[in-house]
Amino acid sequence: MIRTLNNCPAPAKLNLFLHVTGRRPDGYHLLQTVFQLVDFNDLLHFEVRDDDQIRRSTDIPGVPEESDLIVRAAKLLQSAIRAKGTSAPTALGANIGIEKKLPMGGGLGGGSSDAATTLMALNHLWQGGLSREELMALGLQLGADVPFFLFGRNAFAEGIGESLQKLDTPALWFVIIQPGVAIPTAIIFSSSELTRNTKPVKMTDFSIGTKKLFGKNDLEAVAVSNFPEVAEAINWLGNFGEARMTGSGACVFCAFTEEHEADKVLKLVPSQWKAWKAKAMQEHPLAGLLKN
Repeated sequence: MIRTLNNCPAPAKLNLFLHVTGRRPDGYHLLQTVFQLVDFNDLLHFEVRDDDQIRRSTDIPGVPEESDLIVRAAKLLQSAIRAKGTSAPTALGANIGIEKKLPMGGGLGGGSSDAATTLMALNHLWQGGLSREELMALGLQLGADVPFFLFGRNAFAEGIGESLQKLDTPALWFVIIQPGVAIPTAIIFSSSELTRNTKPVKMTDFSIGTKKLFGKNDLEAVAVSNFPEVAEAINWLGNFGEARMTGSGACVFCAFTEEHEADKVLKLVPSQWKAWKAKAMQEHPLAGLLKN
């Protein structure tokens, strides 16, 4: 039995567009978006324990262990494996460490990606035998973005983000700026300023260029009006192409066809901001651990 999996990536995502098309009676928003995986990620480390304890071996400021999506994902998987009655080992415990690079409140899906990587890695280590679809169903209990990371590929998403269709995207480079503010998702989605009636599009309508991105991010106007730091970053990055916020913010990005173009812009980013370049990926690095 394998007892450790180290350096497991939890990649960021970008929303190449994000339309809010309605709202369900239960309050969840209906969305359309394209999720793009990029090679900027957290790293997680897993070690099997000989008991049923789930312990986070890394402190994350502001995130108590018991409420961390990583720990919640591990406990949810533990219960699902027990309920399924597979031939998994008697003890389903783990020590989980994380090297955190993705900013919280950045719209890059960091917490959701960490949870998905946890489900993939521990399902493998614990020999849980859950399929991709079963893991995606578990992931949806943790957050609307988690199923995408378990889907394992770039996707056109609908519903609350759980209805996914495979989509091949261009080989682009992105400059991503963290404008120095964290935006709680709930603030954006609960805003009276948010429009919720964008006309639905079809996946075949989607196209992307580096000069003009498809559609828009309906959440951006709300974020910009409440967080001037986001507006400032979008305006600056917009000097080099179309700049857009990802998710509910706060990170903004601009796409480039060549790495040297991204490098040139990255060198010019004002020192008050954190910034990275990231390459578009077509597949999740841990997709090989998933069983259809």
